[in-house]
Amino acid sequence: MRLAIERKSVKVYPDPKRVIARFFFNGEERGKQVISQVLKLTDQQVFSIISPILQDFSKRHRSITKLLLKNYDKVKFLLKTLEKDESEISHYTKLLLGSYFTHEYSIESAAFFNPSAIEDPNQTELEDGERRLIISFRAVGEGHISSIAFRRVLIDRHNNIHVIPSGNYIDEAEVVQNATYNKELFLEKALVSRIDTSIVAELNATLTDSFDYLTLRRIIMESQQQEPDPLKDADLERVLWLSDSYYQITFSMDTDISDRVIFPISEFERKGIEDARFVKFIDDDGSIMYYATYTAYDGVLIMPKLLKTKDFYSFDIGPLFGAGAQNKNLALFPRKINGKYAMLSRIDGYNNYIMYSDNINVWENPVMLQTLKYSWEFIQVGNCGSPIETKDGWLVITHAVGPMRRYCLGACLLDIHDPSIELGRLDESLLIANPEEREGYVPNVVYSCGSIINNGELIIPYGLSDYCSSFATVNLDALLHRILTPFKTN
Repeated sequence: MRLAIERKSVKVYPDPKRVIARFFFNGEERGKQVISQVLKLTDQQVFSIISPILQDFSKRHRSITKLLLKNYDKVKFLLKTLEKDESEISHYTKLLLGSYFTHEYSIESAAFFNPSAIEDPNQTELEDGERRLIISFRAVGEGHISSIAFRRVLIDRHNNIHVIPSGNYIDEAEVVQNATYNKELFLEKALVSRIDTSIVAELNATLTDSFDYLTLRRIIMESQQQEPDPLKDADLERVLWLSDSYYQITFSMDTDISDRVIFPISEFERKGIEDARFVKFIDDDGSIMYYATYTAYDGVLIMPKLLKTKDFYSFDIGPLFGAGAQNKNLALFPRKINGKYAMLSRIDGYNNYIMYSDNINVWENPVMLQTLKYSWEFIQVGNCGSPIETKDGWLVITHAVGPMRRYCLGACLLDIHDPSIELGRLDESLLIANPEEREGYVPNVVYSCGSIINNGELIIPYGLSDYCSSFATVNLDALLHRILTPFKTN
């Protein structure tokens, strides 16, 4: 008989009111035209325009004046071309200019799906059996641009799900570009990113074994000035885009987790940050780090990336390297296996692989772990988040694609000491879209990026047809038994 899966009534829907204020720029000519028009206004006219804007948008953004001044700073270089001295410009005029180069973007107006559950670092003031989680979501807005958004969830002692309401504001982080790069790994990623081999060879001859962002930028600018060449300059710009893929971001300490959004920053992820798989990683010395693997997408190429944080306020982000850091579906094990980091992947697009590494950023030698077996997974199989350690082995929730490109969830169990050994796999789907779940942006899809165990049950947050999200639970012992003891029909 089939496993008893309980679908929770809780659903988390996209909310178009969740907006961020972003820089808006249509080129230097349009920019100069706008600035010249604003500078013709009298002080009284400026105040009469900006005052109601500040009153209106202060209700929608935590510090609208700070945002407007920040965007003014990005275009003030155009003042020189207009022969205007910045010292002559009033504070209100700067705010008004900033408003013309700002627009609102609704981060989750289209979809809010593919959730990943992680234990909240703060587990204080809870009753027995309760647990506080952070759930990450893939939020999609205009232009199908994906970002990472968060909600806090409380699980009570009966495993009822309580999604804490989000705050009134949502903020992007401050970005710090201060990475130090390893030349060999950086140039390897440049080749994968289809940057011309002659450019890579030139950089190899110029750069030291390790270098920083400012050094790289100086070398590229000097090369552009010495030999102006539109095609070469375009490739050199792509090298800078690649360097922008390494960054640190920091959120204000006065933000709630639901106030924070990780929005695409570098050009190599300008079309989206997709399907973050979060894991609480415990190192050999007992220290804890929260990691997430995700896919960066620039509209043509995808780049696997790694995010790490200790507190969900500050994050370090950079690409992953190696022959195993290809395609999508990378998921890190929550601890080292026999002294090495371990990762699941799907490098060929349709089979599951496993790989090990001494360096969490470099992944080589992927080994086939699972291939297509059952009819409901004949198109592809992949993971739905990091493996979960249980008494019987590593529990992996999988996704599979079958007829009519229908996505469903499955499960398998890997050996605790050697997870390259599959101990068992469900011979039927664990979760499949029911009639109420099958309609959405992409019909007939259920998908998850990370589950968690609590009070003897596996709690699966999952996306419904690439539109919204919900939760399902299954008894853990029953699931493990079913994986290890396939159901036999007469």
